[in-house]
Amino acid sequence: MSCRLLIVFILYFTSVHTKAADTIIVHKDARIDAFTARQIAINKVTVHLGSNGLFKGYRLQVLNTRSRDEAFKMKATLLENFPDDKAYVLYQSPYFKVRVGNFLNRSDAESFSKEVSRYLSQPAYIVDDMIEYIPKAEDFQ
Repeated sequence: MSCRLLIVFILYFTSVHTKAADTIIVHKDARIDAFTARQIAINKVTVHLGSNGLFKGYRLQVLNTRSRDEAFKMKATLLENFPDDKAYVLYQSPYFKVRVGNFLNRSDAESFSKEVSRYLSQPAYIVDDMIEYIPKAEDFQ
């Protein structure tokens, strides 16, 4: 009789114990969720960040020439017509390349390309480049 009682007690105890094992109660600080959300936003921005501190993005290449004077004249023309956008002259032997703009998205570069084509006789090409970009506060939201 005592053996049966012992077996019933053991079965009851193990069934109660297994029901409790599938429930986990987590007590955490609410600041952990805020910290996690902020870190996710920072990671989204830094994915585009290169090792030199510049961001992966796009620019428009408007000229590829061997003439230094022609390159700087084109840069001056771009700065006159588009004072809000930076123009760059790069030298990759033996060519001078004139590029304009700092765009994170290709679609922004394409819309700017349409504007530039109204002022220039030659086509502008969208090229991948490392761009100057300062992240805004909403980028970290």
